[in-house]
This record gives sequence, C-alpha cells and structure tokens, in this order.
Amino acid sequence: MPESAYDVIVIGSGPGGYVTAIRAAQLGFKTAVVEKDKVGGRCLNYACIPAKAVLRVADVASEIREAGDFGITVGEPSIDFGAVMERRNRIVKTLTGGVAGLLKKNQVDYIEGFGSLTGPGSVRVGEQSFAARFIVLATGSVPRAIPGTSFGGRVIGTEEAWALPELPGSLAVIGSGASGSEIASAYARLGVEVKLFEALDRVLPSEDADISKLAERGFKKQGMEVHTGTLVTDVVSSGEKVTFKYGEQSGEADYVVIAAGRGPDIEGLGLDVAGVAMDERGLIAVDGALRTSVPGVYAIGDLVAGPALAHKASDEGVIAVEDAAGQATHPISYIDIPRATFCTPNVASFGLTEEQARAQGHDVVVGKVQYGAVGAGTVYGDRTGLVKIIGDRKYGELLGGHIIGAKATELIQELVNAKLLEGGYPEVARIIHGHPTLSEAVMEAARAADGWLIHG
Repeated sequence: MPESAYDVIVIGSGPGGYVTAIRAAQLGFKTAVVEKDKVGGRCLNYACIPAKAVLRVADVASEIREAGDFGITVGEPSIDFGAVMERRNRIVKTLTGGVAGLLKKNQVDYIEGFGSLTGPGSVRVGEQSFAARFIVLATGSVPRAIPGTSFGGRVIGTEEAWALPELPGSLAVIGSGASGSEIASAYARLGVEVKLFEALDRVLPSEDADISKLAERGFKKQGMEVHTGTLVTDVVSSGEKVTFKYGEQSGEADYVVIAAGRGPDIEGLGLDVAGVAMDERGLIAVDGALRTSVPGVYAIGDLVAGPALAHKASDEGVIAVEDAAGQATHPISYIDIPRATFCTPNVASFGLTEEQARAQGHDVVVGKVQYGAVGAGTVYGDRTGLVKIIGDRKYGELLGGHIIGAKATELIQELVNAKLLEGGYPEVARIIHGHPTLSEAVMEAARAADGWLIHG
C-alpha cells in the first residue's frame, strides 16, 4: 500500500494526469496518481484512442473502394465488426499497458479508487486519507445531453459510439463538432446509414467557413445525410430503435449519438469542501500557471477554460508541476494550440479563422492553395484538399492556419511551429520543402499570402 504522504497527488490518469505525474516525478517529487476507473482515463480507454482505431479501419475500407483509381481491381470490402472491435481493444490494452509501465518506470504510485479533496493538502480515496504538498486535479469531462433528452437505452454518448456491440444499420448523430463528425465519417464509410445533425448553420462550426464547406461536401460524398440549422427533438428510445423529430420531419435510427458537448467531471471531487473557486462557465478558475484559488491546488484539462483537447491537458500538467517546483512558466496561448479532427477529409487548424481575424481589426491577408496545385496531391489521389493561411499584412504575422484533406492533422504542425518560433508566412514561403510532398501545398499557400504564388 502506498505511504500516506506525497509531494504531489494527481487525481485522474488521463493524458493530462499521467503526464503530470511523470513530469512531477522527473522534478524529484514523490508522486502518486489516483484513478477511479482504468489507467489512461477516458481518452485512452473510451474516446481518443478507440475513435482513431475505428477511424483507421474506415480509412482502409475507403482506400480499398478507391483502389480502382490506382489500377488495382478488388471487390467491395466486407466489414467484420467483431474483428474491428478486437483490434480496437488490443490497441487500448497495448497503450494502457504502456502508460502503466511509464508510471512504474518513473516510480509514480498508482492508487485505484475515487479521489476527492477533503481540504487543502488532503485527498481521500475510499477509506484512506493522503497528504500532499501539491494536488493536481485532472478528472476530465463527462457528456452532456441536449435539452429535453437524456442518455439511456439506444440514446448514447460518444464513448459508447466507439464500443458498439455490433455494426448498426443506421445512426443519427447530433452535433457536428470534432467528435460528431468523426463518428459520422467513420460509420458512414463502414456502410452504416448516417444522418448528421447540427443546430448551427454549418458542420464543424468552429472551423473556418471555407473548411466547413469542403467538409460538408466530403461528408455527403460518403453517403451521409447532413442537416444543418436543424434541432432534434422528441427523442424516444424503445426496443431496438430510437425515434426523433427534426424540423417538420420524423426520423428513426438504431442509435442516436449525442455529441453536442461535455462538462467538467467535478461531482464528488470536494471542490466546495476545499474552497476551490469556479468561474462563470462552471469551470474551475485558474491563473496562467493553472493555480486554483486554493494554494497548492492546481487544475488542468477539461476542468478549466480552453479547448477540450488531450494535448492541451498534457501541457497544462507540465506547467502546473513545474510551477510547483519553482520553475519559471508561461501561460498557454490557447488560440494557437493545434486542433485536429480525424474525419475524412481530415481537418486541422490553429489560430484565428478569417472571420475572427477581420472582426479583430487585422489587416487580413489570405493565402489559399488546393492540394491539386502541387504534384503530391495528384500522385496520392487528393486534389481537392485545401490549405488556407490567415495573416496580418503589416508584419507578415501568421494569425491562423486551416487545412482540409489527406494528412491535414500532420501538416498543421508546421504552421504552429513557425508561429511559436516567431516566424510569419513570408518565412514559411521561403523554407525549402521536399518534392513531391503534400507539405509543398503549405509552402504555396504561404507564397499566396505573400503575393507570389508559383503553383496555382
């Protein structure tokens, strides 16, 4: 049994929590991580990783269907969904084992159970109490239902959508943000009849408008019905079907997946007991070093403001324990964190959209290039992808980058790195890129912004 006193206790072992714990141990802190479910948290066990495992299967199925374009004759792929789920589970088991190994390697104690604050510097897990100089809250988030609807029966959340017992005949997905779009795109390409609903006027509504337009076109090409500016009401789960209404129409599906938002997982965490202050959005209030209102208590990830992204939580955890160790830290520029959606087509972005940049009064310059403008787009079979760069004309500043198409989730990092290293679009335009690569489209978009597009 772990000893009862630590330098750092982290509550939650997701990508925020376990990274925090390992970094704390590296800094010389005696560290423990508390987990009420499985090591790796929701992201690794139920969400991020299972999602990408299933999405990869859909990618392969799509490549098989498109093989004829490359001179390869094959039949329509047959989906063995049981085998898909087995592979998904193997991936999760491999990665959770890896996280457990990393904790052990770094001498982080793993305490299984529900952790809660009982006061500053004090954590209770079951019947045990533990003292800590510093506590990091990293419990993540829970799904939220849409008004008038509750989870239950065949009305499920995103986590359940990636662990269905069998391939359904039909799905209705409510919410076309990153999670909803990934679910819709995966299952549509696995042969499921998919209806995707979005209350706002376009899919992926937080992305740049040009990207949303191309994404919707891609979704429809995959065979899904897309309904924007549409509310879903009267959702009723009975037997093996779910009925619902949208606009003046009625619908039916094997499952309804609600992907319309999440909230912080704070129930039973003891925030009121410890005196941890909340902000106006119901999140834990923190400063740039992730300190809460209670000395020695930090909060990260989906519990605090900023995008609900695994990599954001990990970086916040590093900042929190480095601050606890007395090191100099810097607040995260949340707008510049890369955002990645693994639907088909891939969507990735950082920074401001064109609309946001204009609204903030920038002297906006836009560089746009389709993948087809560079050789790799044609060679690899994706001419419709798009790179869009948003800049400020005065100093050549990179304000935002938006990419849709093959490998967009990888390509976006170049622009993020350029911005972090204080480069602008003129610098990206003059960096030599390998040929023939899709990354040349990023270079050409930067050249377009700088006024001297070569290919296009």
